[in-house]
Amino acid sequence: MGRLDGKVAVITGGAGGMGKIHAKVFVEEGAKVIIADLGVSKGKDTAEELGDQAKFIELDVTDEESWTRLVEETEKHFGPINILVNNAGIVVSKSIEETSLEDFRKTTAINQDGVFLGMKHVLESMKKAESGSIVNISSIAGIVGSANNSAYIASKFAVRGLTKAAAVEFAPHNIRVNSVHPGTIRTPMTEQEDVKELVQAMAQMIPMKRIAEPIEITNLVLYLASDESSYSTGTEFIADGGLIQQM
Repeated sequence: MGRLDGKVAVITGGAGGMGKIHAKVFVEEGAKVIIADLGVSKGKDTAEELGDQAKFIELDVTDEESWTRLVEETEKHFGPINILVNNAGIVVSKSIEETSLEDFRKTTAINQDGVFLGMKHVLESMKKAESGSIVNISSIAGIVGSANNSAYIASKFAVRGLTKAAAVEFAPHNIRVNSVHPGTIRTPMTEQEDVKELVQAMAQMIPMKRIAEPIEITNLVLYLASDESSYSTGTEFIADGGLIQQM
């Protein structure tokens, strides 16, 4: 018996990266999963790879009509939504001086507005399901500051605040809302030759002396999506190997 049997999940940015890993594990645990992404080709490939329990729906997380369509299509195909993982996001690594207003607004539109719109538009569907779990992917950049990431940090702090506000509002409907705050994760990007040495140096600053494996973040997201975390809401779940404890 799977930990998500009978659940319907929407994962934004689900066509690749961490979103794809979340989707794969959710399907393995019995959920029906909507792969929500702007990347049509990758999204369709991911859904096909995961089989009948997965379906791709094109989604622009910054567009309200796109969210409305997604909820309608999901309910027609799989039924009311039980789980939303707001995973889609971008990073702009520039100093404040170098960051244009366009850079800032694009980052907050995807990372912040996308989370707000997702929570807003799945609410009625989760009410129909009579329960729900929303997992908002933030970052340790939503807990502590650092140089040259102002737009990203602002957006990830906002996700943390939005999570807490929604948790209080949605609790009477048996809908939980939590945020996940990963540190550095092993991905194809962190494995590239031009950043390998930097990542290794960063790992030595972490008390556990290593960066996270992707499945370690997925396992946390899975726990929050499942009924195992039924009394947890409005909380930050940090997965950074202890890094911010010494900041």
